[in-house]
Amino acid sequence: MNVKPDIQSIKSKKDQVEQMFNNIADKYDFLNHLLSFGIDKLWRKKVRKAIFNNTDTTLSNFKLLDIATGTGDLAIEISKIPNIQIEGIDISNDMLMQAKKKICKKNLSKRINFKHGDAEKIPFNDNEFNAVTVAFGVRNFDDLNKGLKEIYRILKKNGLFIVLEFSKPKRFPFKQIFWIYFNSFLPIIGKLVSKNKYAYSYLPNSVKHFAERHDLVEKLKNAGFSDIKFSSLTFGVASIYFSYKMI
Repeated sequence: MNVKPDIQSIKSKKDQVEQMFNNIADKYDFLNHLLSFGIDKLWRKKVRKAIFNNTDTTLSNFKLLDIATGTGDLAIEISKIPNIQIEGIDISNDMLMQAKKKICKKNLSKRINFKHGDAEKIPFNDNEFNAVTVAFGVRNFDDLNKGLKEIYRILKKNGLFIVLEFSKPKRFPFKQIFWIYFNSFLPIIGKLVSKNKYAYSYLPNSVKHFAERHDLVEKLKNAGFSDIKFSSLTFGVASIYFSYKMI
């Protein structure tokens, strides 16, 4: 199901997502950490450790692409691994402005580069990257299958693709607690802080209708990826997916 962030059906999902994130860019980091109780930071650390443990980051010219990079938190976390050159793309220019401010303050401009880019038309060459990451972004793709095929295209042989994304808890009582929080408290707090009534009501709706776990695994297979695994994080609130381009 194609979930749109607001009621302006004239615009495409991609245009609406771009506008939505532009509108909340200056409050995004604060709300991210507040609404997740800071757990999002631990999830990003897991991605960094997964890259370090599952790739040879000592290779010369090791390149990583972070798609839907937002304000750059994952790219900055990954930069703690020596030797990696990181590119980050996002469709929201305002989010990228926040990301660029961060890397300037942290003196990371020589290792991380951000540019405007669309996951379904990635502005890089075939077989260019050793690894690709997407954190909390694949559910916002307008055409998920097209986006996955683009990611496959720009990965090198044996390249690693990691997805970090929200998922739906399955076990009682955490499942019930999660949905009460996600459907009721999160949109109210998000609206009060961001002054945007759509952004944090779109979030639970997009999670509800996203093809997660085994469904996402099938989509990764169809895009050409191999050796696909996933594991749940924090009682199933999020999942991390690992896959490779083997040929």
